[in-house]
Amino acid sequence: MDDRIRNHAEVLVDWSARVESGDDVVVSVAEGAHELGVAVAEALGDRGATCLSLYGSDELSRAYLRAHEGDFTEPNAERALFEAADVYLALGGGRNTAATADVPGNVRSAHARARKPVREARMATDWVSTVHPTRSLAQQAGMSYEAYREFVYDAVLRDWESLAGEMARLKDVFDAGDEVRLVKEGTDLTMSIENRTAVNSAASVAYDSHNLPSGEVFTAPSTAEEVYFDVPMTIQGKRVRDVRLTFEDGEVVDHSAGTNEDVVDDVLDTDAGARRLGELGVGMNRGIDRVTDNILFDEKMGGTVHLALGRAYDACLSDGETGNESAVHVDLITDVSEDARLEVDGEVVQRDGRFRWEDGFE
Repeated sequence: MDDRIRNHAEVLVDWSARVESGDDVVVSVAEGAHELGVAVAEALGDRGATCLSLYGSDELSRAYLRAHEGDFTEPNAERALFEAADVYLALGGGRNTAATADVPGNVRSAHARARKPVREARMATDWVSTVHPTRSLAQQAGMSYEAYREFVYDAVLRDWESLAGEMARLKDVFDAGDEVRLVKEGTDLTMSIENRTAVNSAASVAYDSHNLPSGEVFTAPSTAEEVYFDVPMTIQGKRVRDVRLTFEDGEVVDHSAGTNEDVVDDVLDTDAGARRLGELGVGMNRGIDRVTDNILFDEKMGGTVHLALGRAYDACLSDGETGNESAVHVDLITDVSEDARLEVDGEVVQRDGRFRWEDGFE
């Protein structure tokens, strides 16, 4: 086994999930992620945790969803499983990144609504999502398998404590601010972040961060303008490009996409909360240096900003406050590395992908 796989597992178990002896841990292992699953199981055993393994397969999900009539009931057994768990680890991989592309949108949306209690129970655990480099993901990224594997480990095996210190600067700016403005070609978007708490997403539950790799600072905004997302991404198994959203009173009232606009239609029609923003995130992981059509990586890339339609994370909200609720959380990314600026309360914090405390900021 490549030593980096064991290193990946150790970072996931120790730094990210903070697993302790006696913890009940559920591990979902996707197709192609077997080696990482073995390394994670070994790490969990070494730490005296329990380990329950699940098999995650997009092809299995496709078979189920296409055969179902669409009148889904709440999956009580799965909800009970997560309610009893302390930690949930999702090891992504897969054989075909477009396996579910031909699942009808209305079926997908109905399934997401029925699974909302499961999602809430899962998110109540110390959950972390990561990905094992597979040939299908390399192909999706337009890279050789060998180059993609190097890319993944450059992004995952970081000095996370050091990066957390750097990202704390932007968190402090957001926490003290009331209004964020994003300006670039096709976008002039103003968002309120008053009384919000930004999350320093340093790839650990200790920071209210649940992705490995991570490397972003995010919060829960409200907005009422237009924004253009120029980074292509795969949503529901289909490639979506050039998305434009227009907001009024914080809700999407018009939208378009250069390709697969029907996917955006399906997302927005999931429920009322799907038409509102649940997240504003700023990518700060310089170890991610290219778009790979994988949201786990692309939204963390330095020089990008992303907004999510749907559910807001409780970590960004004041005590007793209820944020945007939805069965979905779908991120859309815009490139801010050129001819763009990010302002907080009228002061430029980032210009052309560089923060004011970084070399090269002008």
